[in-house]
Amino acid sequence: MLVLFETPAGFALFKVLNEGKLSQVEDVWKEFSSADAARKVVKLKAFSKFENTSEALEAASLLIDGKASKGLRKFLRANCENETLAVADSKLGSLIKEKLKIDCVHNNTVMELMRGVRYQLSELIAGLAVQDMAPMSLGLSHSLSRYKLKFSADKVDTMIVQAIGLLDDLDKELNTYAMRVREWYGWHFPELTKIIQDNIQYARSVKLMGDRINAAKLDFSEILTEEVEAELKEAAVISMGTEIGELDLANIRELCDQVLSLSEYRAQLYDYLKSRMNTIAPNLTAMVGELVGARLIAHGGSLINLAKQPGSTVQILGAEKALFRALKTKHATPKYGLIYHASLIGQAAQKFKGKISRSLAAKTALAIRCDALGDGQDNTMGLENRAKLEARLRNLEGKELGRFAGSAKGKPKIEAYDKDIKKGAGALITPAKTYNTAADSIIDQKPNSAMDEDTQEPPASDKKKEKKGKKEKKEKKKKEEEAALQADIDEDEEPEPVVKKDKKKRKKESTENNEVQNGDADGEKKKKRKKSAEQEDSVDAPSKKKEKRKKNVD
Repeated sequence: MLVLFETPAGFALFKVLNEGKLSQVEDVWKEFSSADAARKVVKLKAFSKFENTSEALEAASLLIDGKASKGLRKFLRANCENETLAVADSKLGSLIKEKLKIDCVHNNTVMELMRGVRYQLSELIAGLAVQDMAPMSLGLSHSLSRYKLKFSADKVDTMIVQAIGLLDDLDKELNTYAMRVREWYGWHFPELTKIIQDNIQYARSVKLMGDRINAAKLDFSEILTEEVEAELKEAAVISMGTEIGELDLANIRELCDQVLSLSEYRAQLYDYLKSRMNTIAPNLTAMVGELVGARLIAHGGSLINLAKQPGSTVQILGAEKALFRALKTKHATPKYGLIYHASLIGQAAQKFKGKISRSLAAKTALAIRCDALGDGQDNTMGLENRAKLEARLRNLEGKELGRFAGSAKGKPKIEAYDKDIKKGAGALITPAKTYNTAADSIIDQKPNSAMDEDTQEPPASDKKKEKKGKKEKKEKKKKEEEAALQADIDEDEEPEPVVKKDKKKRKKESTENNEVQNGDADGEKKKKRKKSAEQEDSVDAPSKKKEKRKKNVD
């Protein structure tokens, strides 16, 4: 059995002299306790030296990936005929067995054997001293680290992570500086804050104007519109701000220069980030935009780490605190995180944002995997998925409009009316009865011969006439009785003075007039009561007088 051992100087093949000593794995280390004991177990058969550092770097990088270099394959073909090869990597052993048809072994005994060979390497290989091995190992490790860092797919997106972080910091600093300019210059010209809303235009105007007295003489056409410029000049004349000195204005102008320089650098950084995103993640950029895509990559750590996440995680990425708070309090979980700022979700109505965010997260996860692991560098897949999502959004809005219009497709559905069809609980089971127009005329109808004339009911108009006649007869009888009583009173006795009665009647008439003017229902009732009372008094008055007359006669 042969043992393949890799060193910084080259590949070495050792011949196992006594395989019986390897039967007990726990005692293998004892065989390498000294150089003489190690020489009795293994012996150097062949050694393949690296010609330069680049060859060593290539061979080491291939071995890390479990592959064999061209020089190693030649070396093994020349020295491993009809032999079993012990290797430290099982993946490399399977490759050698497949390509070179050499039986390979990898187990615990082989690992213990490798550890013993490494311990006595300088003694087993003649001409390879310890002081020579140390610099070769250090140089190879440095070269390998630089190679992996330079060509690592995980480290390409580091520039995006750093750029989006710097862009967010610039936004915060720019906002702080701009607010400081407004607050500082506001003591001198407070009206300018409401006139100019944009921070960059405000800083340019302050830098150009200086003292507000100079506003009337200056031309702001390159910075502001005509309307805003006219408003600024009018406000500068009647401003209520305090006066400031030249030294204060100089410091304010320097701060304005800082704001303008930061804004210019931010625009430059945004262009750089946009170009990097279109190069590294074109499909992700097509789906959610440069800024949202860069924030997703920065939050995930790298493009590869983000590609390992499912769509549900991408959907709420950035809302972890809200998610765990909702799970703890047993409330509804958030529907979106950083992806909320994508343009597709901004276009959707509030009730459709959850559905669109879920669909967008699923398509975004596919776009991220395509960018991280795919071979193509175009954004065709991202554009196609974005078009599908826009169509879905239009479909959702169209369905909602269709419900209001009467159908799912947005057009009212008109059906022929059938009175015999039963639809729903309130529908007609039997046909509706038609209107009988012959029942309208009552005059021409003749009584049935089977019914008697006495039992036949008179028409409604005859009943009304009978009631009116009865009322008229009652009124005539009352008037006759009153007239007879009044005649008796006139014959027997002179009329008593009626001054008091006239006063009472006047009061009653005045109260009746007031009640009629008010138009209240209660007044009408009182009026009726008073009339009935007057009638009773008029009936009772002659009887009382007769009684008095009888007493006088007696």
